[in-house]
Amino acid sequence: MPGKKYKCFILCQLLFLGLDLASFTIAEEQFIYSGFSQANLSLDGTATVTPEGLLQLTNGTFNLKGHALYPAPLQFRRHPTGNVQSFSLTFIFSILSALPDKGADGMAFFVSTNKSFSNALPAQYLGLLNDQNNGNTSNHIFAVELDTIQNSEFQDISDNHVGININSLHSVQSRDAGFYDDKNGVFKNLTLISREVMQVWVEYDAGSTQVDVTLAPIKVAKPTRPLVSAIYNLSTVLPGTAYIGFSSATGVINSRYYVLGWSFSMGGTASGIDIRKLPKLPHIGPRPRSKVLKIIMPATIAVSIFVAGALLVLLVRRKLTYTELREDWETEFGPNRFSYKDLFLATEGFKNKNLLGTGGFGKVYKGILPTSKLEVAVKRLSHESRQGTKEFITEIVSIGRLRHRNLVQLLGYCRRKGELFLVYDYMSNGSLEKYLYSEDELSLDWNKRFQIIKGVASCLLYLHEECERVVIHRDIKASNVLLDRELNGRLGDFGLAKSYDHGTDPQTTRVVGTMGYLAPELVRTGKPSPLTDVFAFGTFLLEITCGQRPVKQNAQGDRFMLVDLVLEHWQKGSMMETIDKRLQGNCNIDEACLVLKLGLLCSQPFARSRPSMNHVMLYLNGDMPLPEFTPTDMSLNMLALMENRGSDPSGVSYPQLMTSIGAMSSLSGGR
Repeated sequence: MPGKKYKCFILCQLLFLGLDLASFTIAEEQFIYSGFSQANLSLDGTATVTPEGLLQLTNGTFNLKGHALYPAPLQFRRHPTGNVQSFSLTFIFSILSALPDKGADGMAFFVSTNKSFSNALPAQYLGLLNDQNNGNTSNHIFAVELDTIQNSEFQDISDNHVGININSLHSVQSRDAGFYDDKNGVFKNLTLISREVMQVWVEYDAGSTQVDVTLAPIKVAKPTRPLVSAIYNLSTVLPGTAYIGFSSATGVINSRYYVLGWSFSMGGTASGIDIRKLPKLPHIGPRPRSKVLKIIMPATIAVSIFVAGALLVLLVRRKLTYTELREDWETEFGPNRFSYKDLFLATEGFKNKNLLGTGGFGKVYKGILPTSKLEVAVKRLSHESRQGTKEFITEIVSIGRLRHRNLVQLLGYCRRKGELFLVYDYMSNGSLEKYLYSEDELSLDWNKRFQIIKGVASCLLYLHEECERVVIHRDIKASNVLLDRELNGRLGDFGLAKSYDHGTDPQTTRVVGTMGYLAPELVRTGKPSPLTDVFAFGTFLLEITCGQRPVKQNAQGDRFMLVDLVLEHWQKGSMMETIDKRLQGNCNIDEACLVLKLGLLCSQPFARSRPSMNHVMLYLNGDMPLPEFTPTDMSLNMLALMENRGSDPSGVSYPQLMTSIGAMSSLSGGR
């Protein structure tokens, strides 16, 4: 009998523990947060919980990311060999952008086997993936993105859409943000960056493998018809356990992403969120005017009349100060146009203390936009109103839509009387030229130089082949490569850039660029192409490796070409002697020689002999060996070019000819 009682006692204890464990599992598989003051979340990057209980994913800092995850992994399969079970969730969010008509870059709810996103990139990658793993099936990520930027590399449908993503930032299905009204079935648009509070519902049905995503304003009940749906078996994506959470990232616009409430259920319908318990969003914009002013207004009428004349004079003078040149056709460009007043205030009236640099095409000033506090570089150019102004502005706006991590973002423009202003993202470390030629102790080691070279090459590949239209930069040189806070190279100054549709020819006959970087066919015909950019990039490769300018001039006025020096040393077998002495021998000799030879290959006088930027990237990454060529090959090409031009090739070297061509172009020699 005692033995039976003991066994009964043990059985009861096990039954009790089993029930307790079962209730704990159920508790783990569903939760609800109406505010996050007491929430136990795993946060990283810029993500934080505010004192008011808001989950703030980004804090307005530029080009950063933030993540908030439920701390424990959830069991998405009941059995190791079973399918991913049904789940549903809802969350309430708001996007507060400092600029009401501009946002960057978006946020996402995600399910992932990975809890760490240290290798993910900000901006268009939303803090989830990077340019190396985007699209890899090994990512094991399901996400719903709320995207506020249109990125051509991901084939985004607009700059205001909701997408269903599997292992990639290229959505399997996406729709413009909005909802279907249950009363009449009419689709109503929503603007994600409107600063309004909205709610999202995400549902996965294991039987049909259908994902439904629904969006609506906070005070509208969940619409019957989802916004976007996709059939996708998540059992092929997710393993048994995975983490869930939110990710967000910023680009060059001051944007803050907030989650106010969150409910999740595994195998059932997520519980509704009580909106009465949600924390309040921070105030953005001016405060309401005090009612006291209305009360005392009658008593101040006499004083107002007295000062009206003086105020009128001041207002007229102020208006004249900020007068802009604006024509009807510019209304289509909307947020790409900045007001002169904002640029004037940002640069403190274009004071010399804010001057960053001066060139043949204008001056560049540092500024801080008064509303968004965004640091910008403002390029001030002189221009005359002419027939081509509209085409030029259209070109600027088109280029401003480009997105690449090695591209200085062109934010927009402004016109005033005889002046044109181009507004760029500010690069805190200035131009690469400063580090190559400054007498100060500024210097870059070889690893950083090689990283800059590959970054600029990647950017040119994007401009030539990966964006919607072919973009020719036309002025690649060290002074137009700017360095961000981490000394990453970014290609800037699109004042001369030209874009055209793939498969067509750019129509221009005006030679623009800088002496020493101009391809022979460009000087001859005035017609740019991607291969004229490749020629300039080749000169840039020699410049950054040798630490010398492409063209030097002695006291007698004779010009000497850097390419001539490198060719001569290559012929003698002493190419390493051309490497920048400031490196003091601390560099990867194989990489440096590869870059020097690639620079010569890109600087071939015949365009057809130059590689495309796609091949350049393969050479730099070591995925393809350089083609075999010698200094003699380049000399023969030059002789052939001279004969085609009807000149006497005797005693005239390739670099000497290029010097004469540069002199004939009558350019300013730089900016």
